[in-house]
Amino acid sequence: MTHDHDLVLRPTPAQTEAALNPPPGRNGGDLVVESLAGLGATTVFGLPGQHALGMFDALRRSALRYVGLRVENNAGFAADAYGRITGEAAPLLLSTGPGALTSLAALQEAAAASAPVLAISSQIPTAGLGGGRHGYLHELPDQAASFRGVVKSVHTVRAQSQIPSAIAAAWKSALTAPHGPVWVEIPQDVLLAPTALPVVTAPDATPDELPPRPELTAVAADLLSRATRPAIIAGGGVVRADASGKLRQLAERLQAPVVTTFGGKGAFPWTHPLSLQSWLEDRHTTDFLEDTDVLLVVGSGLGELSSNYHTFKPRGRVIQIEADLGKLESNHPALGIHADARLALQALLETVDERADETAPDRVRELLAKVAARLAAQELTLEQEVLGSVRRALPAGSPSFWDMTILAYWAWSAFDPRGANTMHSAQGAGGLGYGFPAALGAAAADPTRPVLAVSGDGGALYSIAELATARQYDLNVTWLIVDDGGYGILREYMTDAFGEATATELTRPDYVALAESFGVPGVRTTPEALEADLTKALASPGPSVVVLPAALRMFAPTHLG
Repeated sequence: MTHDHDLVLRPTPAQTEAALNPPPGRNGGDLVVESLAGLGATTVFGLPGQHALGMFDALRRSALRYVGLRVENNAGFAADAYGRITGEAAPLLLSTGPGALTSLAALQEAAAASAPVLAISSQIPTAGLGGGRHGYLHELPDQAASFRGVVKSVHTVRAQSQIPSAIAAAWKSALTAPHGPVWVEIPQDVLLAPTALPVVTAPDATPDELPPRPELTAVAADLLSRATRPAIIAGGGVVRADASGKLRQLAERLQAPVVTTFGGKGAFPWTHPLSLQSWLEDRHTTDFLEDTDVLLVVGSGLGELSSNYHTFKPRGRVIQIEADLGKLESNHPALGIHADARLALQALLETVDERADETAPDRVRELLAKVAARLAAQELTLEQEVLGSVRRALPAGSPSFWDMTILAYWAWSAFDPRGANTMHSAQGAGGLGYGFPAALGAAAADPTRPVLAVSGDGGALYSIAELATARQYDLNVTWLIVDDGGYGILREYMTDAFGEATATELTRPDYVALAESFGVPGVRTTPEALEADLTKALASPGPSVVVLPAALRMFAPTHLG
């Protein structure tokens, strides 16, 4: 009698021959790149450093494509975007100490946004590990300690035979819901030492599924079927699980209005009769959601931005589907269902009853009219026209990446992404400098579509070095820089709070001349010419820069009163 656990995969004759006679000249770095290729990776990002040279030397003996950025943090943002766009774990190769630590802000964003990034760093030689003070270059008492509070999992290698299994375990961790960044570190001497180990072929790293408990989805389906005013908040978990189609089916079956969080942009069609769009920073939307008797929250922890800065106080029953166990009921009591969004939505589709509610589209229209009237009273025509120009210029299906800047804050609420997994921002962790390097990663993932990056001049200065990367790899990214001579949103915040702003003003470089010095075409535009200039830039192959000198304002907040 044969049991499943008795089955062993037998090597083919070719695999046996390769194992018995591995090619000469390989080192520990080859085991890294062979493991990545065996897992299905095709592109890696990073920056070389002295301790990591074994990995980078091995790249030239592999079929992996290397995209090198100029700053480790930017390389991390590029890998983050590659992971978001492809759904694959994006390898990020780093060196020890300063190189590793410079990636931390990018890995925090990947963690907050559940982006699958596989960071592989070198370490000081094995003899220096353990926290002693040996004085090695880049030495830290415990390098991994800097990452344990940021990444999903940490994997430390001490010998070459551990490399394939450590990388496979990290890959599986990164791609098991909830997705996220992981950390592998390998000592310099392990990477450099010659190896006689067989070529790594196909490590097993199939991600674990996270199905819902059926007794919980049965209760959820009963609550939703009997609800009189149901509604749905769709978060980034719906996008990551590729579950927007199932969300739409469920919403239509229940006649439940849907609002998407800023991380869930595109999870539900913007112009659908049941779409509340993304106006979560609006008290009218907050009131609407508080008035529901059953609120289904899918793939969101209802954090600060998704709860109108924690002013949202639901009065009805809340059902929360969330793959990240730590976010389950972290802000509101709920029927908590720990599950992948796609699997949970499928379970609900199989069990809910169809609801008839002819009033739902009317209530949606009334709410959106209230939001529009509130904006109209604030004389924000310039901001709405600029955002409209961007939307009309960007081809449907093309991804956009937004830095932390006033136009992006408008886009969170007011931009129609025209499709799931097309609009991304740094709203997870909220650091500056995300937009342009992330767009480069997306362009590396799919060179067939133009990619838009949007930054303010403050955030742009974090990423100027990557114009060289864009030119070197001829990446199809148009970078819109809105230049108001400073940190515009901080200028607003400080002026409102203290009567005047401090430390917010920035000397303006000539961004067009700067771009052209890298061999990247640049143009200075106006609000009136923006649509035409952006359209032309996006239609032109390769990188380009469009600079819009403009001082934009935010709409008035509704959470302070």
